[in-house]
Amino acid sequence: MNKLKLSIASTDYDHFRDFRTGDVRAEGIDHTWSMLGHHEVFARFTANREWDVAELSFAKFSAQITRDDCDIVGLPVVCSRLFRFSSFYVNKNAGIKTVEDLKGKRIGSPEWAHSAAVYMRGWMHNDCDVKLQDVHWYQAGANAPGRVEKVELNLPEGVEITRVADKSLSEMLASGEIDCAIIARPPTCFLENHPDVERLFPDYLEMEEDYYDRTKVWPIMHIIAIQKHILDENTWVARNLFNAFNESKRRSLERMFDPAVSRYPLPWVPTYARKIQETFGEDPFPFGIDENRATWEQMLLYTHQQGIAHKHVAPEDIFPKGLMTKVVV
Repeated sequence: MNKLKLSIASTDYDHFRDFRTGDVRAEGIDHTWSMLGHHEVFARFTANREWDVAELSFAKFSAQITRDDCDIVGLPVVCSRLFRFSSFYVNKNAGIKTVEDLKGKRIGSPEWAHSAAVYMRGWMHNDCDVKLQDVHWYQAGANAPGRVEKVELNLPEGVEITRVADKSLSEMLASGEIDCAIIARPPTCFLENHPDVERLFPDYLEMEEDYYDRTKVWPIMHIIAIQKHILDENTWVARNLFNAFNESKRRSLERMFDPAVSRYPLPWVPTYARKIQETFGEDPFPFGIDENRATWEQMLLYTHQQGIAHKHVAPEDIFPKGLMTKVVV
């Protein structure tokens, strides 16, 4: 039988490695995998749909999946997930010591539909009474000027964004032109130990552990999107891809937890990994809908509140129907 040829694009994840290299196969599928930086994948897939299957920012995905004429669908496969209390960087001269101090301040992010910033703006708005309208928002490239928004927005009433094309967030934070940056990676000014720049929450690890304990939300940054016509023509593709991604991830975790083999150039990795299981369970990086329901629902609410998603939808609305049908042997 001829296999269906699919093109796939993602960045280099260990939990995708065995699928990408062919050690794990998706039944009935012959894939060509482009391994690129995730910003390139996002931009090219969003603008031109250059692959059949691609990694996509959850925020950008939320904008596209909620269009009336949507041409993609998601797989509940997690490419990247990270807590983000470490992502607040402030200029010391702004007098910001608590999240409440961000009211009336100038805060930048690389894009409005930037998943790390979406989660933290949602936390500020819903949990901390620092409303979207309480902040002067800025958008610019993280460490270099020129970054632009990749999806259309419908900003809530009273929310305005100043877009800066000729400076980076790092430059503006160091100079005091903005008071805070919410950014996925540490800005250059922080990495270079600029005397005026610090993390707002140096105890972010404890905050994140407490947050997960209370909410069971572990923020998902990037997921897998599929062009809808692929599934219209081949309904079986979604589950076969999901199974392959899941098996590839299982093998990655097996490598991580193996106490007898040092697979990673760091000390105590298996010991730390087993400690993580005490908090997150036997599979600390689950795929699926119900396994991540609290996180899916939170992000879908936040993207709608922030004018990224066109409507408020449920997790079942963004994934193929019947995908998670249980198979009992």
